[in-house]
Amino acid sequence: MLLADLAATSDNVAATRSRLEKIRLLTECLARLSPAEMHPAVAFLSGELRQGKIGIGYSAVREVAPADAAGEPSLTIVDVDRELDRIPTISGKGSKAAKVAVLHELLLRATRQEQRFLTRLLIGELRQGALEGVMLEAVAKASGRPAEMVRRAFMLGGNLVEVAVAALTGGEDALSAFALELFQPLQPMLAKPSGSVSEAIAKLDDCALEWKLDGARVQVHRDGDEVRVYTRKLNDVTLAVPEIVEATRNLPVGRIVLDGEAIALRADTKPHPFQVTMRRFGRRLDVARMREELPLSVFFFDCLHLDGSDLIDLEGQERFAAFSEVLPGELVVPRLVTGDPEAAGEFFEDALERGHEGVLVKDNTAPYEAGRRGSGWLKVKPAHTLDLVVLAAEWGSGRRKGWLSNLHLGARGPDGFVMLGKTFKGMTDEMLEWQTRRLQELEVGRDDYTVYVAPELVVEVAFDGVQASPQYPGGVALRFARVKRYRSDKTASEADTIETVLALLEG
Repeated sequence: MLLADLAATSDNVAATRSRLEKIRLLTECLARLSPAEMHPAVAFLSGELRQGKIGIGYSAVREVAPADAAGEPSLTIVDVDRELDRIPTISGKGSKAAKVAVLHELLLRATRQEQRFLTRLLIGELRQGALEGVMLEAVAKASGRPAEMVRRAFMLGGNLVEVAVAALTGGEDALSAFALELFQPLQPMLAKPSGSVSEAIAKLDDCALEWKLDGARVQVHRDGDEVRVYTRKLNDVTLAVPEIVEATRNLPVGRIVLDGEAIALRADTKPHPFQVTMRRFGRRLDVARMREELPLSVFFFDCLHLDGSDLIDLEGQERFAAFSEVLPGELVVPRLVTGDPEAAGEFFEDALERGHEGVLVKDNTAPYEAGRRGSGWLKVKPAHTLDLVVLAAEWGSGRRKGWLSNLHLGARGPDGFVMLGKTFKGMTDEMLEWQTRRLQELEVGRDDYTVYVAPELVVEVAFDGVQASPQYPGGVALRFARVKRYRSDKTASEADTIETVLALLEG
């Protein structure tokens, strides 16, 4: 298959908002792949390189883009994959320039459409909407295999490309070979947001509430004396967290896989900010000193395997009962089983008073859906909002091409506005159209990607929390910011201050 066909599919997937149409386009593309093309093509369509990093940075990729382009497509997927394989192997004196030269020659052989596709792929900006769920549905349709079997294989295998190739070339036997294995971490089950505790309870007939901790998600595997600890991104951090290793090794079990949260607590048992906990997971650590200065606690809330038995298909209440029998109470997340909104509300308020984010409301009958943000887990947190000023906006890509999308947000400071981060979330098409027109009216300058504006528009932004960040001048950034609405009733002089934001960090 030509790279041009893959790039066209990517552009078409990005251009539609219909999930069914995305699946149809991807299915048609996948069905045409040869076995040699499947690994790189699935990775490319998922916005990833099969090779991972190739040793050429973001700015170098931007700078290497040639002025010329091929008139007709000739590059195949295999051609591109072969060249991307070659680049990381270049070493020695002058290797950086040699790598860039190979990439330059590759781009010269590409059409303009292919150049845009490859450039965005290499810098991690290929957001065409081929998310895991969409791709898995397309793989199921293209291979003729049951969607549930494909999703389960991905849940257990964790590698979208490998599962896709197995489905497309090996069929049901190959998919059945994916199984839970100790020391092969699974993607964690995720929660959907809910507006309130009562709303969440109304959606789930049989439910339990647990504290929602703002720490580091950990998955712990034990086989005999061997224990390994993995992060939400499935990185092995065993050496950085000896407390968790010791606590797990002391359990009266032989084999276990636990899901939980590691968190640093203050002397009064309230949690440190998320960024403080994450200091324990840095690359270069004096572990003994860090453990002394910032000890970690761990709270487990699920169990995927126990002494030879896989538990992922059991109901939530059965999994909880199984592991809570063998864990000491201080390692188990506080939990309340109730359908009473008043009791649930009191549990929620107690969690907040103790400094935690909120609660998770869990369906007692739900299986463990690794890697999925299913309806079995709902998260409830108090809403945080700020009124901030728009300082600039970046042009969108894919479906948002031609619209100013990614807003630069600022709070009032003593000498002007202090940038807190960016967001492109929460915007309707109508809002995108309006802000593109209005921001250009306020334009004071621009570069290739960004329009800078007079600080006049106030926007109400919802967010999950505030974290320390050296990336921005104020030293803080908003977590998961999304636009709620523009505040036409407010002027920039009425926007929230950087002091307000810093108080949220300290609190």
